[in-house]
Amino acid sequence: MAEISANAVKELRERSGAGFMDCKRALQATEGDVAKAVDWLREKGLAAAAKKADRVASEGAVVSYIHPGGRMGVLVELNCETDFVARTDEFQALGRDLAMQVAAARPTWVRRDEVPAEVLEHEREVLRRQALAEGKPERIIEQMVEGRLRKFYAENCLLDQSFIRDADRTVEARVQEAIARLGENIVPRRFARFQLGETEPKAPETVGTAQA
Repeated sequence: MAEISANAVKELRERSGAGFMDCKRALQATEGDVAKAVDWLREKGLAAAAKKADRVASEGAVVSYIHPGGRMGVLVELNCETDFVARTDEFQALGRDLAMQVAAARPTWVRRDEVPAEVLEHEREVLRRQALAEGKPERIIEQMVEGRLRKFYAENCLLDQSFIRDADRTVEARVQEAIARLGENIVPRRFARFQLGETEPKAPETVGTAQA
């Protein structure tokens, strides 16, 4: 069993809001991987962030990021439960992080459930054909397709992307950390990315939406 450091437990507590022993068990179950431990806690219903997910988030702020030179900019609507939290430096910092993420990584949607069914089915079909062309056995093709879809999500869905400030965790983990610290449900609602010269952007490439 991997040795669990006090610093790892402390980091997981800050990111999840879970208790000391729950964090220690989560790290033991995931061999010390903090990002996986956050997911483990959420699956077990032990993460404070997970318990807040059903609470209405109707306050918040629209946060902007303009890239140096003024040729590209991003708007992100980030919601929380109260105006008090919306005005905090930490909430605003999260909004700026998300805006910079959109600027750099160009996601298409906020989360997986926003991907249109026809887009997802098309991607699955392409991946099936790739697997067949590689000569993979029929019995494992569906498993391979689902595995490769995770890469599609990681490239196109904001919350699944590797966080630009810390590639070892996802954007969702960054949001969950803020939820644990601020004590409210926080929902990235939608974003828009503007690039100078893009006069007719396609809607799925510039806007993502989410439900509270």
